[in-house]
Amino acid sequence: MRGGQLWQLGQSITRRLSQADKKTVARRCFASEADLKKTVLYDFHVAHGGKMVPFAGWSMPIQYKDSIMESTLNCRENGSLFDVSHMCGLSLKGKDCIPFLEKLVVADVAGLAPGTGCLTVFTNEKGGAIDDSVITKVTNDHIYLVVNAGCRDKDLAHIEAHMKSFTSKGGDVSWHIHDDRSLLALQGPLAAPVLQHLTKEDLSKIYFSDFRMLDINGAPCYLTRTGYTGEDGFEISVPSENAVDLAKAILDKSEGKVRLTGLGARDSLRLEAGLCLYGNDMEQHITPVEAGLTWAIGKRRRAEGGFLGAEVIIKQIEEGPKIRRVGLFSAGPPARSHSEIQDEKGQNIGEVTSGGFSPCLKKNIAMGYVKSGSHKAGTKLKVVIRGKSYDASITKMPFVPSKYYKPS
Repeated sequence: MRGGQLWQLGQSITRRLSQADKKTVARRCFASEADLKKTVLYDFHVAHGGKMVPFAGWSMPIQYKDSIMESTLNCRENGSLFDVSHMCGLSLKGKDCIPFLEKLVVADVAGLAPGTGCLTVFTNEKGGAIDDSVITKVTNDHIYLVVNAGCRDKDLAHIEAHMKSFTSKGGDVSWHIHDDRSLLALQGPLAAPVLQHLTKEDLSKIYFSDFRMLDINGAPCYLTRTGYTGEDGFEISVPSENAVDLAKAILDKSEGKVRLTGLGARDSLRLEAGLCLYGNDMEQHITPVEAGLTWAIGKRRRAEGGFLGAEVIIKQIEEGPKIRRVGLFSAGPPARSHSEIQDEKGQNIGEVTSGGFSPCLKKNIAMGYVKSGSHKAGTKLKVVIRGKSYDASITKMPFVPSKYYKPS
């Protein structure tokens, strides 16, 4: 990758983050190679042709020998293996870990059955999103969660500050950050058949958002049936000393059909799936209701509140938000983050937050925020790209139908 291209990538990464984090991330993104963190799979990536780029302080593969389009299509047709070890896994433990976490997130954690999880949002006092996270109730006194790499420092500081206050009043909760483990994401139609070769557990009995502790390829792993692509798949937390062997075994069992896949295709896959990217589609001034995540706010939590920003969020649920996240099809060049959205009269009504060309649909897709009242599917709009307006229309998401494995 040329220096100019790398700079553009760094600029794109920096734009994805909230204003408060830009200085930190800019410093990390443009650090020398020696300053970047490396996952235990770094040499494995390089040996397989991974094009390594700075991302949130880590050296990560943006793609391999396949183009981003080829990798995206192969994930949907066969499968992909992603190294997502830059993300931060942690456990909260103690008899009060659930009431503690419910002060910080919108999910009904107490209502989860052991061994199941959900997507949730960490909120601030104004109801804005600090980060989104997948959380799992392992047992009533153990919660496992994964937070975004670019949000790690602020998330951990936020959790720690509230934990100190909580425990000072007699609350029983502690944490462990899983820096001794790596995280692999196996996604696509072949994910379950391939992984079944490597474990004795019957994967057909594990459904979307379920969690298990089990041996995979001889290593003790945390397995969550989830992902960031809209496909069926798994995220596997594995002891770091076993990560390379597990990656090799997965690729070997797939007979070349599951391919190593980088950040480039991961972004196009999640956009096709209509999933938010924190720093683009969610930030600290955007509430879960505005982001279209009202479904992630448990019914009991809507009634009782008790989480940061609850008054703001509950009022928005009752009265409706002033802005809403929507999906867009558009003509012309692909709309990118910060492209202006106008109504048919040319009046500004919002902004694109993510956009690109869909490898699967062979058309431009985007998501962004528009004023309430202009958010209905089928509404005709304009997007402004490099000073020129192009036709666009609002469409329902996901753009590509999800294939999560759920009970029939």
